[in-house]
Amino acid sequence: MRIIPAIDIIDGKCVRLTKGDYDTKKIYNENPLEVAKQFEDAGIEYLHLVDLDGAKASTVVNYKTLEQIASKTRLKIDFGGGLKTNEDLYIAFNSGAKQITGGSIAVKNKDVFEKWIQKYGSQKIILGADAKDEKVAISGWMEESTLDLLPFIKTYITKGIQYVICTDISKDGMLEGPSFDLYQKIIKENPTVKLIASGGISGMDELPKLKALGCEGVIIGKAIYENKISLKDLEKLVVNS
Repeated sequence: MRIIPAIDIIDGKCVRLTKGDYDTKKIYNENPLEVAKQFEDAGIEYLHLVDLDGAKASTVVNYKTLEQIASKTRLKIDFGGGLKTNEDLYIAFNSGAKQITGGSIAVKNKDVFEKWIQKYGSQKIILGADAKDEKVAISGWMEESTLDLLPFIKTYITKGIQYVICTDISKDGMLEGPSFDLYQKIIKENPTVKLIASGGISGMDELPKLKALGCEGVIIGKAIYENKISLKDLEKLVVNS
């Protein structure tokens, strides 16, 4: 199971939110590159980078931060937030993203998202399936759609999607543990899915459980920043996996 730390960006700074609420913003570091280098020094290979300004503005904003981290570390970055047009996608890949995550666009503009899957392939396009009460949430989680999560994921798997990042918004930033039951449901219905768990991770003991469920990766955010999970412990896990 891949360990994928998260860096969320507002105004070029490394922040975390609680339940996606922008009013709960807490700045952890003014320099995201510094944070990314700490992850790299711990032997971590992957990074989940989210442009929260972009998610709000519905267009890529913090691509310079992406470019900086991609050019000055060896981290394989998946980038999300505000990707709505072919131009946004071009900017993201051109700035060094190895993969992109599409969430709102997969709901609001299916034709464009499906064309991205066809053009770039399932190794580069991740479905961001974020949910509240098993309903898909969009626009930086400021909107809840009427779409049910499980059929939404299944439909995109039939369109060629392999990677799915699923965040249970009610868990995000709460440090109360992830949605094991939800992930179990998703994997049971879609045995081929490469599911990346996100939201609520609070301790090292949860990681083996997610692996046992069949999660392909896990995104860890606030637990690292609040020292609930140390980079030293993650380094041991990465080395031994």
